[in-house]
Amino acid sequence: MIDTHCHLDYLHDPASARSELGLTGMVCIGAGLEHARSAVTLAEQFPDVWATVGIHPTSTEEDTPENRAELERLAQHPRVVGIGESGLDDYWDAGQRAPQLRALEWQLDLAGQLGKPLVIHVRDKKGEDSAHRGLLEVLPHWPDVTLIFHCFSGNRDLLAYGLEHGHYFGFAGNVTYKNAPEIQAAAREVPLDRLLLETDAPFLAPVPKRGKPNRPGFVRHTLEFVAALRQMPPEQLEAATDQNASRVYSFSL
Repeated sequence: MIDTHCHLDYLHDPASARSELGLTGMVCIGAGLEHARSAVTLAEQFPDVWATVGIHPTSTEEDTPENRAELERLAQHPRVVGIGESGLDDYWDAGQRAPQLRALEWQLDLAGQLGKPLVIHVRDKKGEDSAHRGLLEVLPHWPDVTLIFHCFSGNRDLLAYGLEHGHYFGFAGNVTYKNAPEIQAAAREVPLDRLLLETDAPFLAPVPKRGKPNRPGFVRHTLEFVAALRQMPPEQLEAATDQNASRVYSFSL
């Protein structure tokens, strides 16, 4: 079982988290320079850990020429399998759109140059969709970059765009929540060969662990929930999503 998106370096004991609940691999997301360094270090240390490197849309103060240069260097490391997470986030401050766009466009360029997927983060205030709409205005300019819509929100327009262009959709623990019918609907609809499972650990722990710090191994709870949604055996879903992870990130276990 592969956790396709976790922040392993945020955990106080990343080594022990690697073997929980049959976990066989994980992608540690480098959301900022410090975390990118940590993600690469963990990927060098453990053969079942891979890394991404990038600038999170809520950390655009890190988008400096010096940091870009180091992230570009890290992005070429053989254990780095993707760029990001990057995207647009209007949840906290919609006034940050300009610097978020600059960081996103640079990371789209970098992903295209290196032939690696870009992990997309997009978040709006409840009932709004400005970040989603903004993303849909930008992404068509980079048609050759493969995208992973991390912690997919269920947004119908983004779902349609991603399906039309062959992108991937990651479902995290929030798909198991009672107040997530849009996310659950999307988890039923995404074609099996475009579906990924993740934890976003230590955030968004799935039921029955909701309210506790999330762990990479808890991805299995999400697997079981999504398998039930799709009315298929968990073993079949696990095999398919692990294959998808290996394909999009170009690694093998």
